[in-house]
Amino acid sequence: MNNNSALSQNSLESGGLIRIGTRDSELALWQAHTVERKLNNLGYATQIVSVKSTGDLILDKPLYELGITGIFTKTLDVAMLKGEVDIAVHSMKDVPTALPKGIVQAAVLERASTLDILVHQGDLSFLENSGTSPITIATGSLRRKAQWLHKYPTHHVEDLRGNVNTRMQKLQNSHWQGAVFAAAGLERINLKPETYLNLDWMIPAPAQGAMMVVAMENDSFSRNALAQLNHNETEICTFVERQFLKTLEGGCTAPIGALAEIIEDTILLKGVLFSLDGKRKLEIEKTVKINSYQNFGEICATEILENGGFELMTEIRSVLAKKN
Repeated sequence: MNNNSALSQNSLESGGLIRIGTRDSELALWQAHTVERKLNNLGYATQIVSVKSTGDLILDKPLYELGITGIFTKTLDVAMLKGEVDIAVHSMKDVPTALPKGIVQAAVLERASTLDILVHQGDLSFLENSGTSPITIATGSLRRKAQWLHKYPTHHVEDLRGNVNTRMQKLQNSHWQGAVFAAAGLERINLKPETYLNLDWMIPAPAQGAMMVVAMENDSFSRNALAQLNHNETEICTFVERQFLKTLEGGCTAPIGALAEIIEDTILLKGVLFSLDGKRKLEIEKTVKINSYQNFGEICATEILENGGFELMTEIRSVLAKKN
């Protein structure tokens, strides 16, 4: 038996305690406690173990400049591989499409809102007529930045980092006209203000609004427990979106959006790839029968790559490499 097997077996068979790893932000803890409550309701004993990720510690650089895939998940991956926690709870959009060897997706919880929203200062007149005054919108996401500049090319987009609480506070203390957030995160911790606008024209990040729980591949106890929490429709939709992302090879840095929806017996996928400045947009909207979803994301991404996406992704990688 290897060390990982021994650690997993020891921690679970002695009392059946499932140690839940999480980042220590308010939102991450909310997500971890949601999983804990669901496991407790099924009769499992649990313990929350929180850590601080590199992405939470380094706030003075844009994410793409840090050059680390899985910057919000890596610390928890290490804790799992060392046997310090048994499972980990993540915002699914933060999870790299390729998991570390030995770690597997064990559950996807039912999805919340997929919307991006603009939290503003109470005045939206700048959207109709920017005039000569400079308009500044904040976001740390290249996807949101590119889509905003595509729609509002005269605006300036400021980098905004930190957990949702920190970003909301920075907005309140700023002279920015607004900042873009995921609706799900603000709703989960009751932080969504009255001054917001749904950006229904903005394609979300792949798996936005969903929570993923991972476990060690050889930990059948935790995996069996988590299987009972899995939401099948969300699992299918996020699989398609993440396959689209993986095929484009965007990681979490390129301006890529994808949203899959189940409509009766079909899946509709809307996918986009933008240039970093938002000026160029490649998009696809396609449907497939639900029983043929297994390679649907790859098919859609390949179509984009064959219609200018390969050249655009090459350009994006080159620009970001020079900034790292």
